[in-house]
Amino acid sequence: MKRRTLLALAASTMFLAACGQSTTNDADTTATDSAATGGSDLLQRINNGGTINVGTEGTYPPFTYHDESGKLTGYDVEVTRAVADKLGVDVEFKETQWDAMLAGLDSGRFDMVANQVSLTTPERLAKYDKASPYSWSGAVVLAPTNETRYSSWDNLKGLRTAQSLSSNYGELAERYEAEIVPVDGMAQAIQLVKQDRADFTMNDNLAVLDYLKKFPDADLEIKLTAPASEMRGSGLVLIKGDDAVVAKLNDAMAELTADGTLTKLSEEFFGADISQQK
Repeated sequence: MKRRTLLALAASTMFLAACGQSTTNDADTTATDSAATGGSDLLQRINNGGTINVGTEGTYPPFTYHDESGKLTGYDVEVTRAVADKLGVDVEFKETQWDAMLAGLDSGRFDMVANQVSLTTPERLAKYDKASPYSWSGAVVLAPTNETRYSSWDNLKGLRTAQSLSSNYGELAERYEAEIVPVDGMAQAIQLVKQDRADFTMNDNLAVLDYLKKFPDADLEIKLTAPASEMRGSGLVLIKGDDAVVAKLNDAMAELTADGTLTKLSEEFFGADISQQK
């Protein structure tokens, strides 16, 4: 009797072990099949008309900010909403400080980031993917409207430029042998140009366009724009490896370009088309 009981227990143990092995193998197979077909959780949500979570600052006008009514808006925000419409999904924005933006992406707090990210460093390029750019920017020269000395970048030699010494634009001005007039930031630089204490200032195209849209009577204009080869493109950024999702984002962005939505949003927020590399 005892022998039969022991045999039964042994058989039961073997059966349970086999079931456990089968369950584990099935789980591994499912995970492998999912990875092989690119069936990430994010892709499934997009395919099923679910919700995508997008990180943004909410304090960086005109790209991402709250309007007078408290609504979250801005160029990056509205482009993301347009992309979501093309994909047939809902979008939920999660606001966070810039310093924590990519960390939130790493931890899975959100699926992607919409915050003027251009992925310029090798470290970021190795870790993240970027969908087709929805904005392009580079250095521009801002000077009084009636000035005629800016037919080429080489003409900057010897002219006074109001720049922050530690900025990329200060370094660029030095490369063209301009005379640097030190300032703390763009607002002070513009004031010096308007007061004729500097001949021009150099800054980011999008920042300058935003200023000119807000102050159309400033009697200043963009004289020189960086060539297309030096422009930086910003787009939706996500963790590297979800190629099927990137392809869907790129398709949506192509549709928004073709139907004029990106141009319309660009002109709404900047008074110029920033969606094209030119």
